[in-house]
Amino acid sequence: MKEKLNVLTKKTSTFWKERSAKQKGLLLGSIIGFVILLSLVSFFAASSKMVPLYSDLSLQEVGQVKEELDVRGVSYELDSGGTTIRVPEEQAEILLVDLAAAGLPDSGNIDYGFFSGNVSWGMTDNEFDVIKLDAMQSELASLMSGISGIANAQVMINVPEEEVFMSETNQEASASIVLNVEPGHDIQNEEVETLYNLASKSVPNLPTDNIVIMDQNFNYYDKNNSENANNTDAYTYQQGVKEDIEKDVQQRVQKMLGTMMGPNKVVATVTADIDFTQEQRTEELVEPFDEEALEGLPVSIERIEETYEGGTPAGGVAGTGEEDVPGYEAEEGEGNGDYEMSKETINNEFNRIQRNIEESPFKVRDLGIQVAVDNTKGENEQGEVQTLNEQEQLTVEESIQSILDSMITTSIDGSYGEVDAEEKASIVFQEFDAQPQFNEEPAGIPLWAYIAGGLLLLVVIFLIWRLLRRSEDYEEEEVFEESAEPQPISIPDLEEKETDATVRRKQLERMAKEKPEDFAKLLRSWIAED
Repeated sequence: MKEKLNVLTKKTSTFWKERSAKQKGLLLGSIIGFVILLSLVSFFAASSKMVPLYSDLSLQEVGQVKEELDVRGVSYELDSGGTTIRVPEEQAEILLVDLAAAGLPDSGNIDYGFFSGNVSWGMTDNEFDVIKLDAMQSELASLMSGISGIANAQVMINVPEEEVFMSETNQEASASIVLNVEPGHDIQNEEVETLYNLASKSVPNLPTDNIVIMDQNFNYYDKNNSENANNTDAYTYQQGVKEDIEKDVQQRVQKMLGTMMGPNKVVATVTADIDFTQEQRTEELVEPFDEEALEGLPVSIERIEETYEGGTPAGGVAGTGEEDVPGYEAEEGEGNGDYEMSKETINNEFNRIQRNIEESPFKVRDLGIQVAVDNTKGENEQGEVQTLNEQEQLTVEESIQSILDSMITTSIDGSYGEVDAEEKASIVFQEFDAQPQFNEEPAGIPLWAYIAGGLLLLVVIFLIWRLLRRSEDYEEEEVFEESAEPQPISIPDLEEKETDATVRRKQLERMAKEKPEDFAKLLRSWIAED
């Protein structure tokens, strides 16, 4: 056994010495990593997972649940500032049922369910009123806590006492509400109005003017401000639409005229009248199938034709024959007669169209464009500024007017009647004293974007260069380590004459290498014989 251990130790030592430094590091790192991973798995497998049992509890409720868990000997953890209780996962469901049966957690608030089990004959009117008011406050706070973004709420209601004698003035109630808003949540105007209506409809004789709502940060929520904010939002939206339309038309006019006469030769301004009236209507139309003849599509046709010639036959009583009509005057005997009737009934079907039309949210009702043109055209040889003459101004004005007519006609909604484009455009020729300023956004990519892109490209090139240098240094180190390893020196075998002793020695050496156990047994037998 000892010889086997020695052989195994020798093989292990030889294997370790033959490995390079990099291979030794990888081998040791793999073993250490495996041990650490195994330890972590064992630790997490042995430890029980803790899950929340209750969250967002008050300190009073946490104390009640904690006391009950201590009595039961259940391990627990407190989290989220003491408002969350965590217990082992395998015990969470059982504890929920047991604590609910024990009436925990008990918030201490009285709701309307209190009356079903606690109303007694000995309760006075004052006690009943106090309990009823407390229940009303608790229920209203619970309703508000159910709204998204509100963690909890506290409600204080003031109900006036009933007067002994009748009075013409009604006593109104009042309410003060404090909301605990979740961090990052912004209460919108619609939610503020909902809170006011919820409180007003829950408490008798409580107008919205007698309600005060604030949050934990002393921010007041006023219903009147919310209504004004809605009106402000509508005004802001309408002004934004109006400005966008004016800016779009102005940019198109400025771009087109600037291309014709030069960017610094023309200045244009636009004023628009927008109709924000929205309409929803239903149209039920009946149209003919053939619009030219104004006729419908025939569905059924009925034709009746009757013809009779000659007098009545001889014999018989007038009006009493088998085929005669009673009461119909008839002449006796034969006579000349001529009767003809033609009747045609046609049922036509027309196109019945039902349209549900919803108008667009806004229409361009009117549009005015004012254009100022620089009438200078350069300097002459004497350095004097030359201006456009009347004929040149007239030519330029006609060109600009034709462009503006087309733009105004296509921009104004046609439902407001015929558009007189000439009255809605104003063209003025004047020498510009200063360089015109335009609010147009610069075209193309700004300069700072090119600078930022260049810096980012330099950083990327530097990082790539550093990575390549590190890889080259690492390869040089590996080559140096490989070259530094000692090369085995081959020593030529000494030639010796083969005798019986040398043959036995070679056989014993071969036996020791190939069959060490048999060689050891042979040695022990020789030692025992000696």
